Amino acid sequence: MLTRVRSRMQAAAVALSTVAALALGATATTHATAAPSLAKEGPTSVAYVEVNNNSMLNVGKYALADGRGAVFDVAVIFAANINYDTGTKTAQLYFNENVQRVLDNAATQIRPLQQKGIKVVLSVLGNHQGAGFANFPSQPAASAFAKQLSDTVTRYGLDGIDFDDEYAEYGKNGTGQPNASSFVHLVTALRANMPNKIISLYNIGPAASRLSYGGVDISSKFDYAWNPYYGSWQVPGIGLPKSKLSPAAVEIGRTSQSTVTTLARRTVSEGYGVFLTYNLNGADRSADISAFTRELYGSAAVYTP
Repeated sequence: MLTRVRSRMQAAAVALSTVAALALGATATTHATAAPSLAKEGPTSVAYVEVNNNSMLNVGKYALADGRGAVFDVAVIFAANINYDTGTKTAQLYFNENVQRVLDNAATQIRPLQQKGIKVVLSVLGNHQGAGFANFPSQPAASAFAKQLSDTVTRYGLDGIDFDDEYAEYGKNGTGQPNASSFVHLVTALRANMPNKIISLYNIGPAASRLSYGGVDISSKFDYAWNPYYGSWQVPGIGLPKSKLSPAAVEIGRTSQSTVTTLARRTVSEGYGVFLTYNLNGADRSADISAFTRELYGSAAVYTP
């Protein structure tokens, strides 16, 4: 919340004028007027963007109609991949041409969002090659991939990493099956590399059910976790406070507006702090978005091309 704060000089001037008025026999009357709230308050809203088809800039085109700023708080670049190098037998972070284009053009694709206060996070997804977050064979192997992730965040000025453990096809190319230590080592190393950045969990796949190993539980190392099933309500099974969880998940334009409204209302009534949306495209989706902003923030959304 933004509040108006008087400077000491202003306060002194007011005090002197009041004393002067009293000395002249005038009646000094003060009116305490609360400064209007200028910042959005409520759950964190998240927008995944399929950059193979859509622009990240779409996230910044929505604002609350009452003037309290951008609708979305977190924009997720969907998606980079975890690939497998069969020669070196190592996991490698991979960007297809569309993801690479976004990163290479951070000045025009990422910074405009960040200037509006929107955090920009890179999602990482399996790529049918056998490499995944849950089958690193050793702590050094997990730490090496964590460094690739954190180096990318630094290089492109991103705000964090999102883990989506789908499509790995564990076992392919001679890779191992999921093990208990892999994801714990990976997230521990990544959090050490970037203590002040976002780490989020798309709550799906073998990694999401392997959050504890050797007395270490990595649940608290995540900033957010969300339900991966659009149009539904499912509380992520991770030890985080409600303020960091999104049991609601909607696909913009495909989840009905009535369902979106119901899920948003439930988010507020049950005290959860995150609301997840997927597949924001370039059309004017203000009606779909207003279906949740009215419940989360008490305002419709407006679209500016």
